[in-house]
Amino acid sequence: MLLDGRAAGELIVEQEALYTWFDARCRLPEEGRLWCAWAVGEKDSLRLGVLEPSGQEAVIRRRFSRRMTEPLGRLLRGEVRPAAEEDRETWQAVPDAETLFRAPWLRKRLQGIAGALVRTDRGRRFLALPYDSGKPFPLPTLFCFASIRSIHGERYAVFVFDGEDRPVFP
Repeated sequence: MLLDGRAAGELIVEQEALYTWFDARCRLPEEGRLWCAWAVGEKDSLRLGVLEPSGQEAVIRRRFSRRMTEPLGRLLRGEVRPAAEEDRETWQAVPDAETLFRAPWLRKRLQGIAGALVRTDRGRRFLALPYDSGKPFPLPTLFCFASIRSIHGERYAVFVFDGEDRPVFP
């Protein structure tokens, strides 16, 4: 694992049938900040997820299908990147989220939702809707497809859709 081009830990990769396991562990330069592990290949990168503190290290163990790992090409290295920088670079504000989709059922449910953010990655559309635990859940029919995360210091319910407007598990 590299952090700013310097060795910071290790990434162990194991094949298991149609899946690839990524086991990352590293030292982080500062506490109180979220860091993500990435697998970097010849052709693309794959975000493994947020590293979790474990003693003196930060760790993550994730499994991805071949469909998710093939676009990487040959694996070159693992990287540690600040999560906040990734969010600032990739998310864009969308005034009318319903205009992003063709599916009538989804367009109807998104009408009137303010503060939406969107980004795309490998043919998938990520839609972030403001989340407040004291208010009704955005897109309640898709609650099991959401992940709650912080973007620009605010909480969002993040949904992932394929090219046909179908929800995908994060």
